[in-house]
Amino acid sequence: MGALGESANRAWRWIRSAPGTYLWLAALAVTTVIIDVLPPDEAREWLDHRSTNLRNLGTDPLRVLFTSAFWTDGSGWPAYAVLFTLFHANVERWLGTWRWLVVVVLAHVGATYVSQGVLLWAIHSEEAPEKAMYILDVGVSYGLAGAAAVLAYRLVTPWRWWYVLGVLAVLIPPIFLHRTFTDIGHASAAAVGFGCYPLTRGRGRRWDPSTLRKH
Repeated sequence: MGALGESANRAWRWIRSAPGTYLWLAALAVTTVIIDVLPPDEAREWLDHRSTNLRNLGTDPLRVLFTSAFWTDGSGWPAYAVLFTLFHANVERWLGTWRWLVVVVLAHVGATYVSQGVLLWAIHSEEAPEKAMYILDVGVSYGLAGAAAVLAYRLVTPWRWWYVLGVLAVLIPPIFLHRTFTDIGHASAAAVGFGCYPLTRGRGRRWDPSTLRKH
């Protein structure tokens, strides 16, 4: 078997070791194509129907909480493929599919309600217009932030604390710079991920990145 065949086999073994991650990514590839080929007005209407905005959460929360996780605005799939491989796949391989899924669901649902709750408060206090109840809110970034956060527990200290600081450095400044509900959602999702420590117990030895320099 040549080098190309061996690389393909390694890639396939990696994909099979994180089935949930790559089935989700495959579904996103399909929905991304759908949004890309639809006319802009139809694409917007399609996404609005699946958005976890205040209006939809008030009328059909279970449906939109589920469907919103399989749609994006039609851009960035290659970047998601990289991020899913770095974070989701590693968490799923480490925790197992069911525990990984619990982290993702908790982060997605928890961050959605926190961010939309803040938006509702802003509407009531006249900090945001009433039409913000219909704002577009779909995508996978909350689940991704939760997975990235829980992955901190895969590392030994002091590497863990450097990793945590890195996550916080990415997610916290936008809250003060941009002050959008999605920035609050990302930080909330990370908080949920950090809070999922009990799910990591008994999942094998922690990883020490310094061992890489010994090989």
